[in-house]
Amino acid sequence: MLTPESILEILKPVQDPELQKSLVELNMIRNVSVEDGNVSFTLVLTTPACPLREFIVEDCEKAVKKLDGVKSVTVDVTAETPQQKPLPDRQSVNQVKNIIAISSGKGGVGKSSVSVNVAVALAQSGAKVGLLDADIYGPNAPTMLGLNDVPINVEKTPQGDILQPAFNHGIKMVSMGFLIDPDQPVMWRGPMLNGIIRQFLYQVNWGELDYLIVDMPPGTGDAQLTLAQSVPLAGAVIVTTPQNVSLQDARRGLKMFEQLGINILGIVENMSYFIPPDMPDKSYDLFGSGGGEKASKELNVPLLGCIPLEISLREGGDRGIPIVALQPQSASAQALKKIAQQIAGKVSVMALR
Repeated sequence: MLTPESILEILKPVQDPELQKSLVELNMIRNVSVEDGNVSFTLVLTTPACPLREFIVEDCEKAVKKLDGVKSVTVDVTAETPQQKPLPDRQSVNQVKNIIAISSGKGGVGKSSVSVNVAVALAQSGAKVGLLDADIYGPNAPTMLGLNDVPINVEKTPQGDILQPAFNHGIKMVSMGFLIDPDQPVMWRGPMLNGIIRQFLYQVNWGELDYLIVDMPPGTGDAQLTLAQSVPLAGAVIVTTPQNVSLQDARRGLKMFEQLGINILGIVENMSYFIPPDMPDKSYDLFGSGGGEKASKELNVPLLGCIPLEISLREGGDRGIPIVALQPQSASAQALKKIAQQIAGKVSVMALR
């Protein structure tokens, strides 16, 4: 006889592939209903950007169909993103579940492009996402998101001034670019830099967020130390290009986060190869090849993905339309979406350990 209990029992051996635990034991199977042989239930994933969504649904359907009398199986998929565990010496950001730093050892590797597109890709999956542009000396995120001319509102409260973030392409964003003239240089020493980053963390009305992506400045300086020592980071992503000079600097950035006790989610190799717009079947290794994979193996951290260099990727950034929104079927957009899924999956695994 088919009952909700028998459905849960047959689903007990089905595991989340990343957590390697039973879906039933993780309370990811809910609202089980059986009516005249028609079975339905809700599958609650740990992130809207789950890269293994179809695989898990298929495993659930196969398991339930083994029971006698089952005519159909309907799986309603939703998600509840878990929150990173708090740390006693670091202050969480109110209503923000996971803070992810995207960093690089040197400038010019496309870190901001990766940050913006990963944030938008996560939002496209259904997650609530914010982007903190911590690259104080070179704030490019407003341009890449089409927010250059957006006025920013500051609300006076008993607790102090609260900045209202800008919003576009499904994400909330703050940046030093909103607070200065386009041609104005930021000539600040460390204490002022630390202060503005803390204000962007704690004096912004972020609201409820599944992920706050932090676009770090290049290098291993005050901004990285301030972030790592202020908030409980879910992890850091290191962006590099294939050539040796970039990889050497990426290693230094990675080691810095490790010394600060921050989990490394993985390496992203940007500009892996060039795809000519008039010959999409061809590719050219302008900056070498295989560097990210080699570094990944030597440093024992995952290679999250390799992003090709396409003219449309640059054009999208200049126009304020990220490539994952402008040309979602392009090779670079597909690579960025997979990287976003990889990041989300690893963050959920860490939160549920």
